[in-house]
Amino acid sequence: MRRSVIQILIALSFLCVGAYGHAQPGDAPAMEEIPSLVVSVRVKPPLDFCGEPAPLNTFDARERLEKELLIMLWDRDQTILWIKRSNRYLPYIQNMLKADNLPDDLKYIPIIESSLRALAGSPKGAVGYWQFIKDTGERYGLGVTEDIDARRNIMTSTQAAITYLKKLHDDFGSWTLAAAAYNMGEQGLKREIQLQDTSDFYNLYLYQETQRYVFRILAAKLILSNPEKYGFIMSPEDLYPPQEFDSVSLNLPQRTPVLSVARAAQTTFKAIKDLNPEIRGHYLPMGSLTISIPRGATAGFQERLNQQLQTLQAQVVSDRVYVVKNGDSLSEIAARLSIPLSSLRQWNHLRQDQPIHPGDRLILHSN
Repeated sequence: MRRSVIQILIALSFLCVGAYGHAQPGDAPAMEEIPSLVVSVRVKPPLDFCGEPAPLNTFDARERLEKELLIMLWDRDQTILWIKRSNRYLPYIQNMLKADNLPDDLKYIPIIESSLRALAGSPKGAVGYWQFIKDTGERYGLGVTEDIDARRNIMTSTQAAITYLKKLHDDFGSWTLAAAAYNMGEQGLKREIQLQDTSDFYNLYLYQETQRYVFRILAAKLILSNPEKYGFIMSPEDLYPPQEFDSVSLNLPQRTPVLSVARAAQTTFKAIKDLNPEIRGHYLPMGSLTISIPRGATAGFQERLNQQLQTLQAQVVSDRVYVVKNGDSLSEIAARLSIPLSSLRQWNHLRQDQPIHPGDRLILHSN
């Protein structure tokens, strides 16, 4: 049984071997045009991360890199999405890295961290393109409130990551170690360096996730630097275009529905949420903030927004108030008044698990 499985795998590997390079950009590569996995993992030195060489002459480093390459090349659909999204997001990241004189290779970190997804989250509570946990994010200027999570904003999160990575590089004197510390935390890495008496990442025995981390970055660098070599043949039309937007500064006198801002920008609620993934719900907080609106929507935007705010203020006057009585529950009140429970929670900024008490005043919007 085991021999037959091995024979099948060998046969499949031969099917993947063929004359690479006949496809034209935009054509779906035929099976014979996709390099075999065996050929694809033949990586010859030199290979570096941020100018720091990876020791591919050692079997350990070679095996670890080959493993990550094989995983990425086998999971072709995910890697295709990486390539497509890279055209949309990496130019912003590259420009910001260049402006701060940081190595371009750092752009591969958010690919490994989040697959370039603003709403990506981890079981440990990391969120956004660069996967900041709440405490670290807030330490580097990424506020997290009921309405806004700045970790989801490509610009603010990249600037925070730049500041953090600079600090890690200053601490460890190496971009490779800075990347490892970004993954596992600086205190944990400092402890392991001291206990193992080496500051060479490739000779450190770390958590498996961190041991794989730099090699995953290197594998992503290899593929995204030359996708055609690995059978990812795409035309410019295949890539996701950068988002086109204008930035506007708001000074909101009250907590304001996103829909009101969308109407002022003459667009949809979804368009505003897509351009501003840091907006967590249906409202923007009172005060000053900057958001993105569709390109060209700035003309007349402030006047239309003022009209929306006036409408909201008039609505407050006509809103009804329900005073919670003994024995009331939110679901019973909603059913009795024929109001969606979710709307009642939203109007009153109530969390799903938040209780109500006798004497509480609930706003019931007139519309």
